[in-house]
This record gives sequence, structure tokens and C-alpha cells, in this order.
Amino acid sequence: MPLQNRVTPSGDIVASEHRGTFTGNRGIIHDPATRTLLNKRWSTPAWITCLCEFRGWRRKVMSRRSWTELFFLDEATAFAAGHRPCFFCRRDDAKRFRAAWEEGNGVTGLSTKAMDTVLHVERLDRGKKRLHPLSIPLHELPDGAMVKANCESYLVAGGKTLRWSFAGYSRADVAGPAMLLTPPSTVRALGTGYRPVLHPSAS
Repeated sequence: MPLQNRVTPSGDIVASEHRGTFTGNRGIIHDPATRTLLNKRWSTPAWITCLCEFRGWRRKVMSRRSWTELFFLDEATAFAAGHRPCFFCRRDDAKRFRAAWEEGNGVTGLSTKAMDTVLHVERLDRGKKRLHPLSIPLHELPDGAMVKANCESYLVAGGKTLRWSFAGYSRADVAGPAMLLTPPSTVRALGTGYRPVLHPSAS
């Protein structure tokens, strides 16, 4: 049986046979004895996205009292759920993201803790995923932004929309009114030039 450690664009953590191209965490949210999730879905406001392979290190997933390994289809999915790049295993990407985030949001000298505080407010609404109204037309959103419409999640890439699934993306137009999944501050970072790593199916 697959472990419950796969993250959707809405931030839900579910079981899926598909592993994804990025890992990450929200702190310790599992019981290593049973390798199952606790009732809580985060233990820190630092929600990060990490490389699946780094320096040859290997971890047995959810097997010890350490951070809970979560998996994402790609970086756009992680962004939509409210995560950011890790400053340890993805230091260069994290520095580029922070620079784009500062430029897009009109701030300078931002600490990682301050950025996490803003993201935490934007990602959650009383413990559930916060959706945001679109401030610009859907197809003007920057590449890598994600929206939700009629219970489906969509990626914006190249002015087109792609329907998300655990296995990858498929070409599909958005039917009905859409709400923004990706936190607005992250969308502004995407708008200033940060390019998230997308799943190969996005192309």
C-alpha cells in the first residue's frame, strides 16, 4: 500500500502510487512506528521543497522521528500547496526565489522567517487551503501558477492551461470560474522571472 505522503496542489496529503519529482516537508507530522500521518498536517510554518536525491543520502521514508518526507509532482505543485525552495539542498534555487519574491513583493533584506510568515497566512484559512480571487485574467498569469475550478487543479504554462493529476498534466481548458491556488506572493515572484521546474508532461 502506498504511504500517505503525496501532496496535491490544494495542499492535501494523500496516498498515491506516483512518487513525484520533488520531495519536501512541513516538519514532523507522522508516527514512525506505523508510518502513518498524525492528525496535524504541519508542525512548522517553514514548508519547503527539496531534491529527491542529494549527496547520495538515502532515507527510509517516514521511518524515524525526523521530518516527514512528502512528495510533489513538480515544483509548480509544491508552490500551489504553499511550499518554497529549501535553502539547504537547493540553495541556489532558494536564493533566486527569494530575490524574485522580494522584487515581486516590493521588499528588500527579507529574512526566510518573514517570508514563511507571509506564505503561511496566504496558504491557510483556519487550517484549510486558502483560495485567492484572480486579480488578472487567467491566461495572463505567469508560467507555473496554478488555479482551481470545478474541483480540478490547472497549471498555467505558455498561455495555456493544463489539468493536473498525480501522473502528470493533460491539455484542458478551464471550465467555470477559477480561484488562485498558488499564494499571491509566490505568483508575484513567478511574474518577476522565477521559473519553477515543471513535470515533463507540461511540455
